[in-house]
Amino acid sequence: MAQLNSVDFFQVLKQSLLQLYCIQTIHAMKTLFLLKLTIFMLLNHIAPAQTKSPNVMNNSTYTMTITQTFNAPLEKVWTAFTDAESIKRWWGPVGFTAPIANINFREGNVSLVCMRSPDGFEIFNTWTYQKISAMKSIEFIQHFTDKSGKKIKPSDIGMPPGIPDEVPHIITFKKIGDQKTELTIVEHGYTNPQIVEISKNGTASMLQKFATEVER
Repeated sequence: MAQLNSVDFFQVLKQSLLQLYCIQTIHAMKTLFLLKLTIFMLLNHIAPAQTKSPNVMNNSTYTMTITQTFNAPLEKVWTAFTDAESIKRWWGPVGFTAPIANINFREGNVSLVCMRSPDGFEIFNTWTYQKISAMKSIEFIQHFTDKSGKKIKPSDIGMPPGIPDEVPHIITFKKIGDQKTELTIVEHGYTNPQIVEISKNGTASMLQKFATEVER
């Protein structure tokens, strides 16, 4: 086996260290590139979608807005939000039932509603009416409660972060001709944009049942 003199040894060592340095440098550059690319994607795809969204109220709260037109006269759509038996037929997403709707439809009063999931889990809410403009709008604050109507925190029943203790709602009604009505539901105060999407999907599902109720 050939012997290396000191000069050759240091030349080989130098080349080996240089190769190792190049490999590490390339790896570091790739890592830095991927990091910059990730930051770029976050800033240019996620952040603008939030800051430009009409759902953003300020740096910490978001709103959910959904609008749908129904083939039903204004009076029938309005009644569906004020009559207990009607609310029982549409409250909650598709697959849920509403066994309880104790409705006290007057400003300052509180209604208690319950939706029951297909596996039997019950969610109770109260609606505290702030302002009612007949055939035009309903404003109320929704709270999560126990079955007696006592307020609880959303997290007490396993709700995800981002749902505030109280959620102000504004429901507006717009007559379109004699047989159509535009309904807009706005929910304020969410602190997580993902919760806004969850609420919007749930409301859209609920409005399928609402359409069945008012368009029959």
